[in-house]
Amino acid sequence: MILPIYVYGQPVLRKVAQDITPDYPELKELIQNMFETMDNADGIGLAAPQIGRSIRLSVIDLDVLSEHYPEYKGFRKAFINPHILEVDEESEMLTSEEGCLSIPGIHENVDRRTRIHVKWMDEDFNEHDEWIEGYLARVMQHEFDHLDGVLFTDRISPLRKQLVKNKLTAMSKGKYRAAYRTKAAQR
Repeated sequence: MILPIYVYGQPVLRKVAQDITPDYPELKELIQNMFETMDNADGIGLAAPQIGRSIRLSVIDLDVLSEHYPEYKGFRKAFINPHILEVDEESEMLTSEEGCLSIPGIHENVDRRTRIHVKWMDEDFNEHDEWIEGYLARVMQHEFDHLDGVLFTDRISPLRKQLVKNKLTAMSKGKYRAAYRTKAAQR
């Protein structure tokens, strides 16, 4: 089922999400719905707060980028209770344009490190603890930021923040366009 994506201004996007247990109700169905919602919106990642749930759950699909990143062929995973344990401060800092399904129509350059240490559980609640590098590290940082109430616009330069401020204010008042189902902030 395709769910509405919560848009900038929704309070759930600013909350720190909670870890979940294996008995979380209808978890497999929720994960499937998140993938379907993300696919419908042409996204590569979606975090539970973006569908109104303040839980530590994200889905990422990099298979759609495999033409340019062959190493991500078949990469489509759910991440339960993910936490970034460490950012490798010695790794390269890369600037790249980011967008977000919860902030339709805005794309900005964001600086992120290229190597992070992450711990998460898969759909069967098997624990994973590994260092992630490259583009996946960027996507994970973006998606896992959502679980801490952080949006990519929080990470842009002060000048760029000033330049997008009016667009974000309008968005929080329901003035935006998206080609997918959304839930605007309450006016």
